[in-house]
Amino acid sequence: MKRLALMAALALATALTPAVAAEQKAPANYMWDLTDLYPSADAWTAARDKVQTQVDKLDAYKDTIGKSPADMLAALKAISAARKEVDRLAVYASLKHDEDVRIGANEERLQLAQALGTRLGERTAWLTPSILALGADKVLAFEKQSPELQSVFGFMLDNILRAAPHTLGTEAEGVMAAASNVLSQPDNIYSQLSNGELPFPTVTLSDGKTVKLDQAAYVKYRQLPNREDRKKVFEAFWNTWKSYQGTFGASLNTQVLGEEFDAKVRHFPNALSDALFGDNMPEAVYRQLVAQANAGLPTFYRYLKLRKKLLGIKGDLGYEDMYPSMITIANPPKFDVAESERIALDVTKVYGPEYTSLLKRGFGSRWMNVLPSPGKASGAYMNGSAYDVHPYLLLNHNDDYNSLSTLIHEWGHAVHTLLTTANQPYEKSNYSTFTAETASISNEMLLNDYMIAHAKSKEEKLYYLGEGLELIRQTFFRQTMFGEFQLAIHEEVEKGNALSGEQLTKIYCGLLKHYYGDDKGVTKIDPGYCVEWAFIPHFYYGFYVYQYATSMVGAAAFTKAIEAKEPKARERFINLLKAGGSDYPYDLYKKAGIDMATPKPYQALIARMNHQMDQIDALEK
Repeated sequence: MKRLALMAALALATALTPAVAAEQKAPANYMWDLTDLYPSADAWTAARDKVQTQVDKLDAYKDTIGKSPADMLAALKAISAARKEVDRLAVYASLKHDEDVRIGANEERLQLAQALGTRLGERTAWLTPSILALGADKVLAFEKQSPELQSVFGFMLDNILRAAPHTLGTEAEGVMAAASNVLSQPDNIYSQLSNGELPFPTVTLSDGKTVKLDQAAYVKYRQLPNREDRKKVFEAFWNTWKSYQGTFGASLNTQVLGEEFDAKVRHFPNALSDALFGDNMPEAVYRQLVAQANAGLPTFYRYLKLRKKLLGIKGDLGYEDMYPSMITIANPPKFDVAESERIALDVTKVYGPEYTSLLKRGFGSRWMNVLPSPGKASGAYMNGSAYDVHPYLLLNHNDDYNSLSTLIHEWGHAVHTLLTTANQPYEKSNYSTFTAETASISNEMLLNDYMIAHAKSKEEKLYYLGEGLELIRQTFFRQTMFGEFQLAIHEEVEKGNALSGEQLTKIYCGLLKHYYGDDKGVTKIDPGYCVEWAFIPHFYYGFYVYQYATSMVGAAAFTKAIEAKEPKARERFINLLKAGGSDYPYDLYKKAGIDMATPKPYQALIARMNHQMDQIDALEK
C-alpha cells in the first residue's frame, strides 16, 4: 500500500460505524485540531504552492544521482523531504474532506492533494530506472562509502534493486505515475455514491418508530433484538444497494482492471503477486490463510449453531441474525468516550509505562474527531502520515461496547505510529498493514479478555464471551472470505471473463453460502443480501483485507504470551511496533517468533475460539 492509502485505510472494517444523520455539537476536546497541520485553509494553499515548486525541481537530480555517494544522498534527501510535505498536505485535505463529504471545497482540496501526489510521482519517475541503471555493485559501493546513505536509505535502495524485473524505463514510469490519479478514481466514485448520494430507504419498526436507513442507521438497527425488525432493515437496506448494483459493479470492475493493468505492465504473473511484492510477502501466506480458514469452518459452524441456540431462533438461522448480541442482557453496558479512554489505559498497561505514557499524551490532546455528525465520513481510522506532527483519528462513537472496542483498536494504530516515529526516520516509518493490524487487534483481544475477567455477573461474562467470538467471526472468517472474494474476481478477469455487478453478486453469494454453511443447513442465506460486496470500501485498497485476518492470528499469539507473562513477550511486541517499516513485515514477524506461512498460528486462533465456546457451554450448564 502507498503511504496515504495505507494510513487512511487503517479502519476497523469488520464493524463500520458510520456518521449518523442527527445534528450533534461536539465538545471541543472531541474534535480534532487541524491547526497542528496548517493554521488555515489559506495556509494549506500557500504550502501547496510552495511544495509544488519544490516538487517541480526534483527531476534536476536525475543527472547527478549517480556521480558520487554524496550526490545520491542529496537527491534522495530532496525527494524524501518533498514526499514528507506532500504527505502532510494530503493528511489535511483528507481529514478536512471527511469532516463533511458534502462540502465541495473539501472535495476540491482533496483532488488537488491527489493531483500533487501524482505530480510528485511524475517528477520522480526517473528515480528507480536511474538507480537500476547504475547497477547493484555501484549502489552497494556508494552505501559502503556513506554510512548515512546506508542507514537512512539502505532499505529503500534494497527494495529498488529487488524490483528490477518489474521496473520500466524512465518514460514508461512517468506514464504510470501520471496514470495513478486516474486509477484512484474508483474509490472516489464509491465514496461519493455510498456516503453522499445513495437514496436510503425508510422503514417503520415494530414499536412504530420510523427510521431512515442510512449507513449509520443500518449498523445500529441490524443489531435489534426483534428478528422481524432485523429482516425489515436488511431487506430495505440491501434492496437499495441492489438498485445500484450495476453502478457499484462498474466501479469495482474498474478498480480490478486497474490492478490487472499494473500487474501486466510490470510483468507480474498476476495481480496478487503485484500486490504482495511491495511487502516482499510470500504468496504462501495468502494461500495459507485461505486454506486454514476453510479448514476451520467446522469450528465456525459450531459458533453459528451456538448463536442460533442462544438467540432462541426457531427454524433457519439467517444472515440477518449475525449482528445482535448472542446474549440477551437486560441493561447493555454503556461506555462514553471518557470511560472508554479510562478502560483503554487500564487494558494496555500490560505493555508497560512507555506505551501508557504515549496513550495518555494522545488522550490529553485534540487528535480525534470522535462523535457522529451529518456528512461525516463513515467508519473509523487512524491517519498517521504527517510524520512531523502526530496521528489523527476519526471515530463515530456511539457509547456501546463496539465503540469502546473501535476506540482501543484505532489507538493501537496511533501508538504504533508514535513508537515508530520515535525510533525510525521518516524514510522507514511507513509500516505495512500486515504489522499495523496486529497492533490494533491485540488491543481488542486484551480488551475482551479484560472485560470477561471484570464481568460483574454471569450474564455479563456471557455477553463478553459472545463479543469475543464475534470479533473472530468478523476479523478472521469474514475478512478471509473478503480476501477469497478478491482473489476470485481477479482470477475471473485473468481468465478473460467480464465482471458485471450481477456477476460480482453471484461470486460473492457462492462464498457467503460456503462460509456460512448454507448447503449444510447451518445458515440460510437470502440471495437478496448477496449485494453486500458493494458495501465494502476496502475492496478499493487492492489486496488489503486479508491482512486483518493474518493480523488477528498474530495478535492472538502475542496476547496469549503477554497475558501469560512469557519472558520477553512484551518486548517482542513493542519491538515489532518500534521497527515500523525498517524491514519486510513477514521477516519482522519471524523475528518476533511467528511464521505466518505455516499452519501453526492459525490453528492456535481456532483453538482460542473453541476455548471461548467451551467457557460458554460451561456457564450455560
